[in-house]
Amino acid sequence: MKIAQVAPLAESVPPRLYGGTERIVSYLTEELVAMGHEVTLFATGDSRTSAQLVAPWPRALRSDPGLRDTSVPHILMLEEVYRRGGEFDVIHCHLDYCHFSLLNRQSTPFLTTLHGRLDLPEVAAFLDAFPDAPLVSISNSQRASLPHANFVSTVYHGLPVDLLQPKSVTPTYLAFLGRISPDKGPERAIRIARQTGMPLKIAAKVDQEDRDYFSKVIQPMIDGRTVIMQGEISEAQKAEFLSGAVALLMPIDWPEPFGVVMIEAMACGTPVVAFNRGSVPEIVDHGVTGFVVEDETEAAATISKVHTMSREMVRSHFQSRFTARRMALDYLDVYRDLAVRSPPKLRVVQ
Repeated sequence: MKIAQVAPLAESVPPRLYGGTERIVSYLTEELVAMGHEVTLFATGDSRTSAQLVAPWPRALRSDPGLRDTSVPHILMLEEVYRRGGEFDVIHCHLDYCHFSLLNRQSTPFLTTLHGRLDLPEVAAFLDAFPDAPLVSISNSQRASLPHANFVSTVYHGLPVDLLQPKSVTPTYLAFLGRISPDKGPERAIRIARQTGMPLKIAAKVDQEDRDYFSKVIQPMIDGRTVIMQGEISEAQKAEFLSGAVALLMPIDWPEPFGVVMIEAMACGTPVVAFNRGSVPEIVDHGVTGFVVEDETEAAATISKVHTMSREMVRSHFQSRFTARRMALDYLDVYRDLAVRSPPKLRVVQ
């Protein structure tokens, strides 16, 4: 198939450090190319891909201090996608909503994977305006608030099977990985670790909007001995970090659409202890790859049970459920279904 993948421009594909959506776009793109498909990736010029790269902007917007209006690169990209639409069997967008109006006015089937939270009133209002646009959710819980939207499938994220592998190290600490924000619950992770008497290592970025929260709430709790802040880590550092953890803590307080850190931990054989929010019960097989808990007290009590879990079994479940090949096959089913449908008639705006 001839497939266009349209990525966000905030980060390169794949991102140098944090960037969940761009990372998934990279894994999907590379897997589709490896399977013999002709893929064109619309992304920033500093992206790295075996697909044909079309770059509307030279570098990740996050790394471009001279850029003031981030809408301009996205408009340039979408205009290029629109002009070249006839070259593809399907256009797969990962941009949330900004492409809907333009791509709805051309005949090539387009698909949108929604990567963020959808339980907001403005989201429902927007999707009501485009009732026929095919959507993919990244968990069933993500789409629960939009029962009438045109979801054609749920496709769980996946990682390249050999990207992260268990390391031969003795687990000695609890881990928190990802981003420092109130929704992610790093202060809850610290309290859970303190209840268990185990040290907590935090490998996380701090966005500008969360600086105040970090300095007032998290930083005073970091002592460098029982709570260690490692900062943002690269992909290459994750296997060592996660393999050395007794468990990954994910005490979230928001409807997590997916949570890639959970499957990153599983790839390393590391069990996940996560709050029962959003996608968690779909991703964590309770008692097999980790534990789904309700609060801090239950999470701390559960840590004593983690040693009974087989880390080999955790890794095996990752391989059966959350690889990039499985993700690519699931998306191909959707692409083929869209491609065989009769092209929609072009809509005339009155």
